[in-house]
Amino acid sequence: MSLYKEVVFPVVSHFDPESTHDTTIQLLKIAEKYRFIREFLERIYSCRDPRLNVTTWGLHFENPLGLAAGFDKNAVAPMALGALGFGHVEIGTVTPKFQRGSERPRIFRLGEDKALINRMGFPGLGMEEVLDNLANTRERKMVLGVNAGANKRSVDEGRGADDYVEVLINLAAFADYLVINVSSPNTARLRELQGKEALRELIGRVRKEMDERQIVKPLLLKIAPDFENSEREIGDIVDTAMEFGVNGIIATNTTVLREGLTSTFKNKRGGLSGRPLVQKSLDTIRTVYKISKGTLPIIGVGGVFNAEDVVRKMQVGASLVQVYTGLVYEGPGMIKTINKDLVVYIEREGLDNISEMVGTAI
Repeated sequence: MSLYKEVVFPVVSHFDPESTHDTTIQLLKIAEKYRFIREFLERIYSCRDPRLNVTTWGLHFENPLGLAAGFDKNAVAPMALGALGFGHVEIGTVTPKFQRGSERPRIFRLGEDKALINRMGFPGLGMEEVLDNLANTRERKMVLGVNAGANKRSVDEGRGADDYVEVLINLAAFADYLVINVSSPNTARLRELQGKEALRELIGRVRKEMDERQIVKPLLLKIAPDFENSEREIGDIVDTAMEFGVNGIIATNTTVLREGLTSTFKNKRGGLSGRPLVQKSLDTIRTVYKISKGTLPIIGVGGVFNAEDVVRKMQVGASLVQVYTGLVYEGPGMIKTINKDLVVYIEREGLDNISEMVGTAI
């Protein structure tokens, strides 16, 4: 019996999702401050096995499972989250200036569909606050990613590229890898930056600034699952990414489509995540892997609840996998459970390392 699933979640599900999330972050903030609490969490939640280790971009990941951006937007508790057993934690999305985001309510639980809909709109304290928080993470044991976005006003005025450059350049010193997020559906016109010419200009600007400042950090691009002509449009994205030296792709962000949902909240505006995103995520990962011929490492995101979900994503090309919605429904124990089940899978298949399964279903 899972205490979280049987007792905790049925209670918190009666409360506003964002308020519940904010309370969780505040509790984690306490653990962030005290090493002994983090070490206690590690003893409870960690599952260490060298066969789960992943090395990519010159970085060592203790296991392939990471926390997706959006959970800890302001880097309030990345080390505490790492203590829950994640091999990496991605903070953000970070914008240069403080931003309130969309009006509340802006997160909806779709319990029947094991999904969430959010229309957050990049709320956050802004780059300077995040910078102060990141300065306190030097004791971290997991890999840390910084996910960058643009303020709504900048996007409206056609200055989105300036915001990405500002965030990435200023936060690079505290990150192990950097992410350009052009795929949130909740900032008007943001996804237009995935178009070939706009993307070339954006990535070119970022890469030029990084080179001039001698910033040598893996640069990743987070993309959407919603393409009318996925083969061609994803092909354009992959070609552009490889042309400008992008080191990896995160596939995918949330979807705006609503097929097959049963919850009363199914028609709420925003990005849909969780179980309904599984197939679109798998298809996008597979397409990126095939087009890049396996040369562009992928972080797979979308509908991960158990070890089988991780295996399926890795088999179609993901080197690493991230969770978010699954954590909401399954609780913090899911990370240890997944990693233990992955060890069982490795032993059953006779593998020496989890990475051997990457791309085996292509």
